[in-house]
Amino acid sequence: MTDVVAYETHGAVAVLRLQNPPVNALSHAVRQGVMAGMDRAEADPDVRAVLIVGAGRAFIAGADIKEFGKAPLEPHLPDVCNRIEASPLLVVASMHGVSLGGGLEVALSAHYRVAQPEARVGLPEVHLGLIPGAGGTQRLPRLTGAGPAIDIITSGRHVGAPEAGQLHIIDRIEAGDPQTVGLAYAQALLDSGAARRPVSEMAAPAPVDWDATYAKVLRKGRGQISPAQAVRAVQASAELPFAQGLAEERRMFRDLMQTDQRQGMIHAFFSERAVSNLPELKDVAPRSVEAIGVIGGGTMGAGIATSALLAGLHVVLVERGQTAADAARARIADNLEGALARGKITQEQHDGMLRQALVVATDYAALSDVDVVIEAVFEDMAVKEAVFAELDAVCKPGAVLATNTSYLDINEIAAKTSRPADVIGLHFFSPAHVMKLLEVVVPDQATPQVVATGFALGKRMGKVAVRSGVCDGFIGNRIMRAYRTAADHMVLEGATPFEIDDALTAFGFAMGPFAVSDLAGLDIAWAMRKRLASTRDPAERVGRYPDALCEAGHFGRKTGRGFYVYENGAVVPNPEVMERVTAERTERGITPRSFSPEDIQRRYMAAMVNEAAKIVGEGIARRPLDVDMVLLFGYGFPRYHGGPLKWADLQGVGSVLADIETYAQEDDFFWRPAPLLKQLVADGRSFDDLNKAAQT
Repeated sequence: MTDVVAYETHGAVAVLRLQNPPVNALSHAVRQGVMAGMDRAEADPDVRAVLIVGAGRAFIAGADIKEFGKAPLEPHLPDVCNRIEASPLLVVASMHGVSLGGGLEVALSAHYRVAQPEARVGLPEVHLGLIPGAGGTQRLPRLTGAGPAIDIITSGRHVGAPEAGQLHIIDRIEAGDPQTVGLAYAQALLDSGAARRPVSEMAAPAPVDWDATYAKVLRKGRGQISPAQAVRAVQASAELPFAQGLAEERRMFRDLMQTDQRQGMIHAFFSERAVSNLPELKDVAPRSVEAIGVIGGGTMGAGIATSALLAGLHVVLVERGQTAADAARARIADNLEGALARGKITQEQHDGMLRQALVVATDYAALSDVDVVIEAVFEDMAVKEAVFAELDAVCKPGAVLATNTSYLDINEIAAKTSRPADVIGLHFFSPAHVMKLLEVVVPDQATPQVVATGFALGKRMGKVAVRSGVCDGFIGNRIMRAYRTAADHMVLEGATPFEIDDALTAFGFAMGPFAVSDLAGLDIAWAMRKRLASTRDPAERVGRYPDALCEAGHFGRKTGRGFYVYENGAVVPNPEVMERVTAERTERGITPRSFSPEDIQRRYMAAMVNEAAKIVGEGIARRPLDVDMVLLFGYGFPRYHGGPLKWADLQGVGSVLADIETYAQEDDFFWRPAPLLKQLVADGRSFDDLNKAAQT
């Protein structure tokens, strides 16, 4: 036996206790230990049943991530599961905490399952670009039926014990020590003469409309193939004998292992965990934060305040007058009502946040004791400088002064205070209580402790925090401006905004750039264009048609018209858009040409990758993975592509550079290749090589 699987007997029951902290991941040693434990139990004539139970806080949380990317070693998990199920002894799994992925597959291989009331189960392999590969798509449908199994597998969601009991995944729910409960259940089964009950011998699930279900799941996944493949695997459970169904599942699993989508999702999985681990912050203790201030109670400020309340912080929100303060409180209350309706908080927590944890004031003096204050006012340098002058006067020494600016120079803001070392950018994304991305923007004089405080606050608020240097737009908005410019250029050259939106939703985005602009408000980009007009290079091409739309009062969804018309629940192209585009083409002497969806996607992505490479090369982002996480969590980039720089690696950085150099023959101002991209191609390296170098 191995240390990670302890063996002991209690009467006629042998206990295999998994001891691989913290969550009993299915490492090679664990798999070996389970196999050896089953052998030992079956060799003991006094043993009639086996109990599999986990030590610590979970039954089995899934595969061992330390083994990802390595050649699998025998025994493989499917063999372990089949070995458990084939045992002549009665096998019981006692489940607590989470039983996910391979953990649930092990439990499904047992003949009976008992669980704690708070236990959760799930098969989340689709989040890694895979399907369950150790019998999950074949055993689960035999218990739940095809429909519920497809829902669980294609969503990757966690299923609580009560629902799992209703679906027959769990046979019994009982509170107590998992081993004690499991032993009692196993003994009761033996005493009652219960027979072995292998799931593989149960009836196959009834069929559903497989093709319609496949199409629905593929459409919902916006091109991600693993959930749709899971439908076909469940179909195999209904149409093939069990052994053949297992073989078909394994074939699909292995095929998915070779896909670019699998590589993209693995990159996203590990990068999400690495992005906040900065060498510069190792051993740097953040300042204590229990109360935060928020300046401004509009949509962004109210969202930041809501996020802080949900994180258990006290919040002091300051508005200019009582009417605005009352409106801010109402927005926060509405946000919290939504969290209550979704089951994120209890009624008691909801009431406590509004009555005790939240203070809405009209005087900056109310901020005298907060640990961090976040300014979320109008995007105007003079306004923000005035706010920081007030904060400098009233906030206590050591308080972190943060700005939520999307574009402005934080060094300039910090210079207006007597404590620039305490100033930082905390750029939230709207709605701030929902969106996971937080750009922690580090100005020149910010201390490591202040930066660490920004990251610690982001973690407490459940954000994916990414470090950015100071530049116009930081990481995300600077890249967005580049790819949106590429889209505008394609419109001038012959594409329609609606063709571009269609091509990019086909690529995997939830919305195209023009639909996104309507959602955000066309006046936001209009204001930015006007702000930058005085410093714009004469060689830069800027379409005038978006400004013309704004001048006509078409600001997007909030006015009912933008690139699209929003009436009576319908969304259709705004006919005025192409009228203005056609007029501008004529005025500029442009003969329009057609763009295929693939042409649109390649240009859009080339612009994104090129600007991202400039940002990494300049040190605004320290690593390529920082860029990828910003685009994934803040801009709707399809997770299965991994991020723009992972996408570039999968395409081949040389191929992307060749595209850019081709486009530069038409416009050598916009399509200037990033020096870093050229250097990577010359050196035969990839963006992932830079990520690896940053870890050493």
